[in-house]
Amino acid sequence: MRFSAGGALDVSGSVGYCSPSLLTYDRAMTQAVPSLLLDSDLVREIAEGMLSDPFATLGPHKRGRMRWVTAFDPAADTLAAVVGDTAHPLQAMGQGVFCGPVSGTRPYRLRGQSAGGSWDYDDAYRFGPVLTDLDEYLLGEGTHLRLWEALGAHVMTHDGVAGTNFAVWAPNARQVAVVGDFNAWDGRRHAMRRRGGTGVWEIFVPGAGEGQAYKYQITERSGAQALKADPVGFGSQHPPETASVIRDITGYGWHDGAWMGARRQANVRTAPISVYEVHLGSWKRRHDQNGRPLSYKEAARELVAYAADLGFTHIELMPVSEHPFDGSWGYQPVGLYAPTIRFGPPHEFRDLVDAAHQAGLGVLLDWVPGHFPSDAHGLARFDGTALYEHQDPREGFHQDWNTLIYNFGRAEVANFLIANALYWLEEYHIDGLRVDAVASMLYRDYSRREGEWIPNRDGGRENYEAIGLMQRMNTAAYGAHPDVMTVAEESTSFPKVSAPVDAGGLGFGFKWNMGWMNDTLSYMQRDPIYRSHHHNQLTFGLHYAFSENFVLPISHDEVVHGKGSMLSKMPGNDWEKFANLRAYYGFMWGHPGKKLLFMGCEFAQRGEWDHAAELDWMAAAHPAHAGVQALVRDLNRAYRDLPALHVRDCEASGFEWIDGGNASQSILSFIRHGEAGDDPVVVVCNFTPMERPDLRVGVPAPGHWSEVINTDAAAYGGSNRGNLGGLDAEPVAHQGQPASIRITLPPLATLMFRARQS
Repeated sequence: MRFSAGGALDVSGSVGYCSPSLLTYDRAMTQAVPSLLLDSDLVREIAEGMLSDPFATLGPHKRGRMRWVTAFDPAADTLAAVVGDTAHPLQAMGQGVFCGPVSGTRPYRLRGQSAGGSWDYDDAYRFGPVLTDLDEYLLGEGTHLRLWEALGAHVMTHDGVAGTNFAVWAPNARQVAVVGDFNAWDGRRHAMRRRGGTGVWEIFVPGAGEGQAYKYQITERSGAQALKADPVGFGSQHPPETASVIRDITGYGWHDGAWMGARRQANVRTAPISVYEVHLGSWKRRHDQNGRPLSYKEAARELVAYAADLGFTHIELMPVSEHPFDGSWGYQPVGLYAPTIRFGPPHEFRDLVDAAHQAGLGVLLDWVPGHFPSDAHGLARFDGTALYEHQDPREGFHQDWNTLIYNFGRAEVANFLIANALYWLEEYHIDGLRVDAVASMLYRDYSRREGEWIPNRDGGRENYEAIGLMQRMNTAAYGAHPDVMTVAEESTSFPKVSAPVDAGGLGFGFKWNMGWMNDTLSYMQRDPIYRSHHHNQLTFGLHYAFSENFVLPISHDEVVHGKGSMLSKMPGNDWEKFANLRAYYGFMWGHPGKKLLFMGCEFAQRGEWDHAAELDWMAAAHPAHAGVQALVRDLNRAYRDLPALHVRDCEASGFEWIDGGNASQSILSFIRHGEAGDDPVVVVCNFTPMERPDLRVGVPAPGHWSEVINTDAAAYGGSNRGNLGGLDAEPVAHQGQPASIRITLPPLATLMFRARQS
């Protein structure tokens, strides 16, 4: 603070009301009473939104025994600070800047007036910070595992006033302001407070609340400005609009206590896990003029009932994090903390999860921590620098998808991702995460030619930082919620993906068996006359079937981009196509490993999946398609009800070959074993169009063997050849087994037999 020319008082080192060192005093006055004139440079900085430390200038500041208030309101002709019933006029400094003394210490409100009327509001600059010292410490350390409780937009009451606290990480910004529906998108009105050395900026905005759109105005070191959506925003506008939306995610009334208390039994490696993979935007659409997808609330009724009726144990949702482009199917997210608004607000997404749990279904989310799109409103060069991504494109740019790769080695970025995994598990009661494109994260040379990648510190191709991230994520997820599951989509032979971290593994609960999927689908697409030469494509998977906790995935990737539908992959005439597919599903459900089937495959949709249209539900009503659907329902029931088919899915002791070498006839037979006392199940597959009557098959026990699955049954659209009523084993040793049964093996069919233990 200083007097005008010739003045003697200089208290520029102290905290001032109308900005330290920039008040001008009238030397002619006998007492040092400010004339309320701010330095013209400061007025310009306020009016242009260029203050580097707005809280040091704006709001109330004590000077001596008097409180002085400086405020900016470009819409006001006059502005007053109102305490109780007393209005204290503030002097206009020009360009919407006002300053003046306000008596007392009670909270004040601002009252603006113009030709259009008057308005009262609370001054954001009179409120202290919301983030605590502990928040600041954990944010700076990169260990804030409840990051979403610190950053983002939080609806709250602060010092008795309702509003929203905004906090964002932008360490290299010169200045950050929040703009939105609450301040006419004017970046000069709510410039934020920088919190120490963490790089976090925050401000409490009184009156801002649920449903209002906002962005952060980032002023880079160069002076350039960009508008960015909130990286930890809980809601978003509907694309193609790109702003974040304030959503209060507190206070939901869950009704899934019974499920949550017992779900460990549904997610362990000994459980029957059969997953129905769903793209919410195209599972079903309303038949109205807009043809819109089902909302979360509608899916809570229709999708949940459908999946439960078919006997699936889990629904897996393709990414629901907010994403700008429908055609990415959610795999290029910009809002990892926001359930997409396409189907409703966050609480309605909770309605879907809650309904699934009440129906006895788990919910898995497809989670994408490997890359993000370069959209201008997203994370790309968020504060004017390569903040979330690597600066060097050899590390930070994904050539396959034209996306940016997270800098996994940066503590704050790893914190952002790990906390996001916990966020879905905690705030939305998600039962597990299927992690997308793990292989692309594990290898620095993934899909790159020589010279296009940077080796690790030891000169190798492994991405140590990504490996560390996966281990930390799994440790945090299972540490906080040991009853959930994590699943890796990992297509290479990287070791110990589903081994515990303390055993040198990545710590996932399960891994997709991409090798099994590729081999067996290649086999099934061949004309049966040639299958005998490729028999190993069915059997090779058993050489490594127990090296990981595997899921057998028939996912969306297998029925799109010219690959055809599952039905169209099958050779032969129409009857043979359906028979082939039924036989394959029988083989899949009999094979060790958890199951995953993409929507539409359960009723043998003829066409490829189209993300912009609903499934072909009219086809599902046709007898041949309904038969496949009925088979999937019965396979799920058998898988769930017969422990031998699931309790040792991940253990070699749960599988025994009867005859895996009958390549000439394209026949497979094997036994699935459960725990002691469980009925064994014998599986026999015929992948030729020739019936095999009176085929002797070795079995592990005498007694009666009932036919529990016959994919050629009339109920499934087959010709009903088989072994109705079951068979009694003969005391004739065969194929290394102590007894045998003589069966009718239909063409292109899989049979399952169950022995009753005496």
